[in-house]
Amino acid sequence: MIRKLRLNSVLLRKVEGSIFIAPWVIGFLAFIAYPLGYSLYMSFQRVKITASGIEYSPVGLQYYREILLADGGLLYNDLLPFLRQSLVMIPVIVFFSLMVAILLNQKFFGRGFFRVIFFMPVIFSSGQIIQEFITQGEGQLAFVQEFDVGRLITTYLPATWSAPIVKIISSFVLVLWYSGVQILIFLAGRQTISASVYEAARIDGAAPWETFWKITLPGLAPFVFLNLIYTVVDLFTFPSNPIISKVNTQNYGLSSALAWIYFIIVLIFMGLAIWIFSRVAKAAGEKR
Repeated sequence: MIRKLRLNSVLLRKVEGSIFIAPWVIGFLAFIAYPLGYSLYMSFQRVKITASGIEYSPVGLQYYREILLADGGLLYNDLLPFLRQSLVMIPVIVFFSLMVAILLNQKFFGRGFFRVIFFMPVIFSSGQIIQEFITQGEGQLAFVQEFDVGRLITTYLPATWSAPIVKIISSFVLVLWYSGVQILIFLAGRQTISASVYEAARIDGAAPWETFWKITLPGLAPFVFLNLIYTVVDLFTFPSNPIISKVNTQNYGLSSALAWIYFIIVLIFMGLAIWIFSRVAKAAGEKR
């Protein structure tokens, strides 16, 4: 009898979980899975819109060969500089978000006001507004022009790396605006670390720098990973992304093939980020 009651309770919990997750599953199948499958199908077809409907004619891997081999400039000329820029921008955003979150967690007058200030761009700044700021040359730090930082970077670094770094610096303030969500996540993560741990560290005579490396950073490691993934996804949908602008063309088959190639590249980039983080976390755990 008791075993039967346990089985019924387990089944009931499974049913409750299925009911809660059902809206997400239905939404995913209807609004994400079907469009993904349809775009994959179109990437192997020549799509022609006529008055009577949509006509499809199979072309196999033709569009993939055009993008990757025949016309490499469609992908590589814009993608490689953007990837180099991303390699610089991602750690900048994560590091800045972590530092700001630690500062905003301190007790000082007007803390709530500054928290709102750092998160406001997430609410009000759409992609079009950010793109307009970049087009007008806004967002550049004053000392960059004053000390001619761009010329120094191009002098001491190769052109393949100096160009993306200079581009980031030229719109540095706007890039930092994209740190609002990451700051909020780090703030929430900081609240999970008990204050008694810091009190014990102070009693033992630990300096703030030692406390950061031994308590704060290890405690925020899962949130660093979460922000790393979020930043990668957010960056690859950046308004100034050169690949996304090429996806929106009248050639639906070619655009679908390009979108899928770009999607695979994003997955590889995310896998690389996850691998690097896991290696660093493993090395840090072994040292402790």
